[in-house]
This record gives sequence, structure tokens and C-alpha cells, in this order.
Amino acid sequence: MDVVSLSSVDLAIAASLLVLLSLLSMLLSLGLERKILFFGGRMTAQLLVIGLVLRFLFADGSLLLVLLMSTVMLLAAGREVQARQKRKIVGLSGYLISISAMFVSSFSVTVLALLVIIRVEPWYTPQYAIPLLGMLLGNTMTGIALAMDRMTDQLYGRRGEVEQRLLLGQTWQEASRDIRSDCMRTGMMPIINAMAAAGLVSLPGMMTGQILGGTPPVEAVKYQILIMFLIAAGTGFGVVSAIWMSGWRLFDERHRLRLDVLDVERA
Repeated sequence: MDVVSLSSVDLAIAASLLVLLSLLSMLLSLGLERKILFFGGRMTAQLLVIGLVLRFLFADGSLLLVLLMSTVMLLAAGREVQARQKRKIVGLSGYLISISAMFVSSFSVTVLALLVIIRVEPWYTPQYAIPLLGMLLGNTMTGIALAMDRMTDQLYGRRGEVEQRLLLGQTWQEASRDIRSDCMRTGMMPIINAMAAAGLVSLPGMMTGQILGGTPPVEAVKYQILIMFLIAAGTGFGVVSAIWMSGWRLFDERHRLRLDVLDVERA
């Protein structure tokens, strides 16, 4: 079956729903109307630009361009992780922790999937590499941001308890074990909920898109299962990496809690 082409009028009708939502926000005094319209417009512009970039990238298909595009996506994802935190680790170190965690969660898993599971030739074929990396970055980003945000917030809020444990002779790993475990669970919860609801409550986006594009449903389901497994594994690896790297930054070599590295004023 051929894909039904969408016109500008079709998209305008869908956009009108956001306008109605912003009006509802004004009536209810939610204060979200500007954000709804602004980010809706920004999303549209970003997707249109990326569509043009991908059309050029798919036509060229060189490894250099794929790596360049992937690096830009990684840097943007790291920035988003930082922006979503209430009390973030300030300076370059906080940004590097976010990027490193995103690299572990998405880059490594994407390369593994391309080389070992999908086995497309060449392995960096942009039609596979870029969408797969984008889905992993977008989904694992939420879990990593939640875990890091909760860790900095918990350490700041429970600093007295943590410091007492440190004074009693515990290492920072022992004094913060409960907090770190709770943060890891928090970061993993979104993907666990998504797996629990997939197919029963919701039809995931990739699977729906493939079916709308004419892919046989069973084949679309196989790819969606693959993506969910990759996202779950990537989120877990990324969350664990982010929490451990944050811990090494938030405590010094003498096992003292360092709240001076947190952006407390911003919170």
C-alpha cells in the first residue's frame, strides 16, 4: 500500500489543536500557552531542517558525515540532560558526565546493534544508523536526566545524614548507597513502564510509523521489540554510568561531600 502524502493544510489542521490547547491554558491560567506555541514552532522548524539534512545525508552516505551528524546529536542530548536538572553539577565536568553517560547508553548500543544484530552493509548506512541513534538518544536521555536530577536533589536534601555517615567512617559509596540505588530505580522506571504498556496499552511510535509506511505488521513488531530491548539496556547502562560518575564528582578523594559543585542558586 502506498504511503498517504500529507499536505501543508493537513499539518495546519493538526497545529490548530495546539492553538486550542494554548487557549485552554490561558482560560485555566496554567501559564503554559507561550511554551506550547514556542516549542511547537521550534519542533516544526527543527524537524523540517533535519528532514533536509537527512535527505542530503542519505544521498551521500559517507562515514564522515554520519559521524558528524551523530556527534552533533550527542552534544545536543548532553545539553538537554543538563537543562532538565534542578540542581545540576556546574561547569564542564557536569556537561562531560552527561555526554559520557549518553555515549554509553546510545553510541555503544547503536554500534553493537548495527554490527551484530542488524548487520547492514556498510554498518554506518545512514538510513539505519541515524534513526536508530536518534531513538536511543531521545529515550535514554529521559532516564539519565531523571536519575542525575534525583541524585543531586537527594544529596542536597539529605546532606546532614550523608555527612554523619561519613563522619562515622563510611566511604562515600557506603554513605550514598541507598540514594544511588533509589536514583537508578527512578531512571529506569520510564522504560520499565513503557515495556509493560507496549502492545497492550500503546502502540510504540516506530512500529506505528512502519505500519503506516506499508511494512508488514509482524516485521514492524520485530523491529519494535529490538528497539525496546536496546532502549532498556541503553538506559540501564547510561543511568548506572551517570550515577557513578556523578558520585565521583560530588565526593572528593577524602570522601567529603562537595555541594559547592552544585548549582544551588538556580534551584
